Amino acid sequence: MDDLRPIKTHLFTPGPTPVPPEVLAAMAAPVIHHRTPAFQAVLEEVLDALPTVFGTAHEVALFTSSGTGAMESAVANLVNPGDEVLVAEFGRFGARWGQIAERYGATVRVHSTLRGERPDAAAIGEWVAQHPAAVAFFTTHSETSTGAVSDAGAIAAAVRAAGPDHLLLGLDAISSLGAVECRQDDWGYDVVVAGSQKALMTPPGLAFASVSPRAWERCEQVTSPRMYFDWRKNLAAQRKTPPSTAFTPALTVVLGLRVALQILHEEGLDQVYARHVQLGRATRAAMHALGYELFGPDDDSSAVLTAVRVPDGNDGAALPKRLRDYGVTIAGGQDDLKGRIFRVGHCGWVNELDNVLCIAAVERAMAELGWDVEPGAGVAGAQRAHLGALAGAAR
Repeated sequence: MDDLRPIKTHLFTPGPTPVPPEVLAAMAAPVIHHRTPAFQAVLEEVLDALPTVFGTAHEVALFTSSGTGAMESAVANLVNPGDEVLVAEFGRFGARWGQIAERYGATVRVHSTLRGERPDAAAIGEWVAQHPAAVAFFTTHSETSTGAVSDAGAIAAAVRAAGPDHLLLGLDAISSLGAVECRQDDWGYDVVVAGSQKALMTPPGLAFASVSPRAWERCEQVTSPRMYFDWRKNLAAQRKTPPSTAFTPALTVVLGLRVALQILHEEGLDQVYARHVQLGRATRAAMHALGYELFGPDDDSSAVLTAVRVPDGNDGAALPKRLRDYGVTIAGGQDDLKGRIFRVGHCGWVNELDNVLCIAAVERAMAELGWDVEPGAGVAGAQRAHLGALAGAAR
């Protein structure tokens, strides 16, 4: 696309997400050794800042891993072979809980919600009551494959009311942490897992597991084999003075994460969450103005990404490909949704003008592909949503 030279990179996927230049600059500093006081001071700052984002007073174990590694750590530390494990899934990544648990020899029971919809907490509670022998319950906060964000607090309350006292609760907050509110302690989750490359505005490479005292007690009793993801080994290193890591960390990503967490706290978490809600509103308004149907929920819960149905007769796989021709990246559908939906990410280091640029690019690509679209309609819809929010704030 010579008429769009120079090509500039614009990332609008659910993860990885755009990284602030201050974070990139911190990561570009000369590499230091991970057993030096300089790095240990950074690690201590990161470990002190993370619990606030999780909404917890508990320790957060840090791993050099993708978010799936943190999910595996939860299963490895809480589940023995033969244990009954409950999974409430509503998409591709929720199903991953069950896949991991099966690899560890658990008997997995699954409650499924139609993809693109939010799970019903009461229905999950009724289902959990049917499995009194289960030792662990796992679910998802933001389902990255569809854009649906669950009411994780209501689900936890229903599960606690219906399930046995010994039941441990785990939450995948990989794409939600830092985009929508997480209140681990208030909600009652025993472990919440996340990754660095989503709303935490840092490149891939780090994963986290926030561990409650109940989960820690269970970890001490579990005999399931584990080594790299053993919470005991990792937290023993982090508890040292000064803190350390059990294994060589992705230390440049840790340096960047410190800056990213500073940026989040400077903006204020409440404002961060409000910004994500507004970006979701504007993206949905743009898609409505273009005449396209949403795949995920059409409400403020959809603050991480917006999933859109591809009209019959259009090649859904062609849209992300055409956008990449001029430096813009969005996400397509996965598995049997490939070609049937596209996903616009708006989490992390994204502001209103980034959002409008993304909508403009999507419109252009649709027009070039011959889709039924009126160029400018989506941009106008997004702009009206953003200007309306500004006017409301002024009042």
